[in-house]
Amino acid sequence: MFRCASCGAFNRVREPRPPGQPTCGRCQQALDLSGKPQEVDGEALWRAVRASPVPVLLDLWAPWCGPCRAAAPILEAVGRAQAGRLLVLKLNTEDHPQAAGQLGVRGIPTFVVFSGGREVARRSGLMPQPELERWALGSAQGGGPWASA
Repeated sequence: MFRCASCGAFNRVREPRPPGQPTCGRCQQALDLSGKPQEVDGEALWRAVRASPVPVLLDLWAPWCGPCRAAAPILEAVGRAQAGRLLVLKLNTEDHPQAAGQLGVRGIPTFVVFSGGREVARRSGLMPQPELERWALGSAQGGGPWASA
């Protein structure tokens, strides 16, 4: 399942993927199937969390934050590895303080996993890619040793 970066609609893309560039069923824009993290504002975040048929991994970050910048390639690798199975979103807390406040963010980077429209796990601080991926997927599936780490 892939989220259209243009309109926010979720699109199912069959496997094996058809030749050519798939387009969004709603707005007809090209779909990015790479799994690359998508920047969102507060409104788009809540719409995506409520509507996503796949778990959402949210990165709360700010441009001045060194650990946040270090986390960016890790998140991109997780998003690409789990493309279609996990939606990776990024919310800039500097640009969208109200959304960060609604989430009760006290430090960055903070990572939040949503599944079924609700928050299921939260962690702050930088993690290596394998740990972040296991934690996010384990949390979304309802537990395991990574859910509360």
